[in-house]
Amino acid sequence: MNDCLFFGLNYNPKLIRNEPDKITKPIQFKFENENENEKQIKQISPIYDSVVFLFENGKAIQCFTDSIINPETIKKKIQIEENIQKVTVGFHNVAILTIEGNVFAKGYNINPENPNEFINISSLIEDVNDRIIQDIVSASRSIYLLTTNQNAYGIGSNDYGQLGFDSETLFKTEKPILMMKNVSKIFSGNTSNFVFLLNSNQELFGCGYNSDGQLGLGESRKEEKNKLTKIQNIPKGKIIDIQSGNYHSIMLIENENPNQNENPKRKIYSCGNYLFNGLGKILKNTYEFTEIKSSLFENDDNILDFSVGNQHTLILTSNSKLIGLGNNSYGELGTGDTKDHKVPIQIELPKLRFNEDISNYHVNYGYNNSFIYYSPPSFSNLEEDLIKLFERKEFCDISFKTENGEIIEAHKLILKYRLNQNENQNEKLQEIISKKSIQESNQIFEMIYSNRIINPKLYSEIKEIINSNEKIEETMKRIYLNENENDFIIERKEKQYKFPKLILIMRSELYRGMFLSVINDKSNKVTDYSELSNKSFQIFEYWIYSNQIKDEIQITKEIIDEIQIGIDYFQLNQTNPNLFDLLINKFKNENLKRKKNKKKENCLIF
Repeated sequence: MNDCLFFGLNYNPKLIRNEPDKITKPIQFKFENENENEKQIKQISPIYDSVVFLFENGKAIQCFTDSIINPETIKKKIQIEENIQKVTVGFHNVAILTIEGNVFAKGYNINPENPNEFINISSLIEDVNDRIIQDIVSASRSIYLLTTNQNAYGIGSNDYGQLGFDSETLFKTEKPILMMKNVSKIFSGNTSNFVFLLNSNQELFGCGYNSDGQLGLGESRKEEKNKLTKIQNIPKGKIIDIQSGNYHSIMLIENENPNQNENPKRKIYSCGNYLFNGLGKILKNTYEFTEIKSSLFENDDNILDFSVGNQHTLILTSNSKLIGLGNNSYGELGTGDTKDHKVPIQIELPKLRFNEDISNYHVNYGYNNSFIYYSPPSFSNLEEDLIKLFERKEFCDISFKTENGEIIEAHKLILKYRLNQNENQNEKLQEIISKKSIQESNQIFEMIYSNRIINPKLYSEIKEIINSNEKIEETMKRIYLNENENDFIIERKEKQYKFPKLILIMRSELYRGMFLSVINDKSNKVTDYSELSNKSFQIFEYWIYSNQIKDEIQITKEIIDEIQIGIDYFQLNQTNPNLFDLLINKFKNENLKRKKNKKKENCLIF
């Protein structure tokens, strides 16, 4: 089970046992599951009267406050398809995005006749070609959908104009309505009645409730109800995320980084009510996004994650610091008291099990409480491994520019084995990318890394340079055979094994923690795990690249026992079927073959 911390108003005393209503310091929290497979948390989505846990196996469990009355109802599974990739929870709704791109939702403003029944709201979009959803965001009483065609839809309440239309004309809708085209991201908060839409040109638009300046439209636009409006005076840099409470918004900006050897620096900005925006300005709201400055944000520190509750904000930094600001009436800042903090304050954390890999921790807010949990990237197969690796920037060593001058970073090693080898295809790839938007460029790289035709039109432009006939496994095995590309050595007894760090990051939690640690290890070799025999280690080595077992290796019970221990030690990202299952099947097949051969020999004797 993940490391998980909780603090704030304890709505579920049967869930978080033997604790008071107000938990003012972070406590260790364990969620005991009846299913052994449900032990790796992917996402936690709390709200006023419930909390939803999404697990890596694609299942979700929702816990309600009625568990106080009836402990038997504490675990209530969401009875939707099991292949869930994201859950969002609003004050009056729950929405689920499946891997296929369908969205199921429930709530009073979604299905007033049966508010506890999930319905497929993506199937209600009028344009049948626009029903595949890539992202969902919940606000207090509305839900927003982003389609693969980059169109933003809204459903639910529009009483403050939060769907982008005049509230007098459209008060609410039970079918998704098109809000805006050419949208790259949607931002909101589960207690807010407003939303932000970012287009592919990094132009930001907002609509909805704005009484305290929480939309950042400027002091001249303090109306409670706002139609979709372009927001001026946005801080320079790339908008990474915006999260909203009821009365304030927090924006994370990443600077444009000319030095490719340094990680981009991130800064945090806020607007809205002075009690919750962290700027410390007494009795003065901030109507435009303004940088939050504090000595707690050191020069060598960077912001990894942040989360905005109803009236409070949490910020997690690369130096393993948790910083809070805003309302603290219920202990939701975890400072050990219930005093509000108008400026950022550091929160004391207990020692975390994976503290050296702080980048895989996440913070998430409830209405008046907070969660911190460990959730490393999960991979289901080699294609997904490569897609996830493309998103990890720590070891990127080649850059491409889009038509708007935006930078996409990639891994030269992977491109070398995914593009045709007869000539320098990186130059041709750059020529294609230079004429594409950031969204199209990302789709091109996803097709190169995965060999999946995500966009047929774009695929036709790159099919001449990509080695599309070769399977992912074959690409990985070619990397495996080329020791010139390997930059990490595992020394074991009298033998050395060489690996690219990139591959180990994909396939082993142990090495991901080592290479991506906040304390970087500059060495390129390590003596490792002598209990594993060389034969077992060869199985481990080959499987990391291919998801296969070498045919020439004979499997014994001793090897199976060793591999089972080794899987836990190296914290391997398993696939389906996993390494252990493959070994068992190979062992059974070899035994069956030996028995048949022995039977034939006995027949020949007689």
